[in-house]
Amino acid sequence: MYRKMLLIAALSWNAAALIMLGGCDEKKADAPAAGSNTKVDDHSGHDHGHEHADGHDAARGGTVIALGEQMIGSFTATATRDEGQIVAGTDAPIDVTISPAAGSTAKVIAVRFWIGTEDGKGSVKAKADIENPAEPHRWHTHAEIPNPLPPGSRLWVEIESEKGATATGGFDLKN
Repeated sequence: MYRKMLLIAALSWNAAALIMLGGCDEKKADAPAAGSNTKVDDHSGHDHGHEHADGHDAARGGTVIALGEQMIGSFTATATRDEGQIVAGTDAPIDVTISPAAGSTAKVIAVRFWIGTEDGKGSVKAKADIENPAEPHRWHTHAEIPNPLPPGSRLWVEIESEKGATATGGFDLKN
């Protein structure tokens, strides 16, 4: 009887150790809004497949396409993407420079991009990061392009302030 209990204890400890090790370095994505079927991908640790040279603009091996500038909530946002066709089922390297509006002290705590419709149906919201600490207002990620790409798709930028307020603006993809 004692041997069986010892065997069960040893097996249980090994199983518990495997479960704990399997959870190491797990990064949680932002949860989608209630009632939406929008996926969220924080793109943590992904490899962009290109070098990031110092003093180098948003372009990652090509010409930058300016998508425009607009007010999103209490922020001014200027969006660009790398040159190339917007092709369903691929991704698009996107950069958005975000600054508080004149006279505002608002701070950005999170930025999300997606390509598609404003409601995000069928799109993946990607959490952007500041890649270069020397450019603390420039947010970057690779936005996944839905397949099929809905007619009238745009780049959508959601900005979350330190107060928890979110605001969204859309940019023409200029494809």
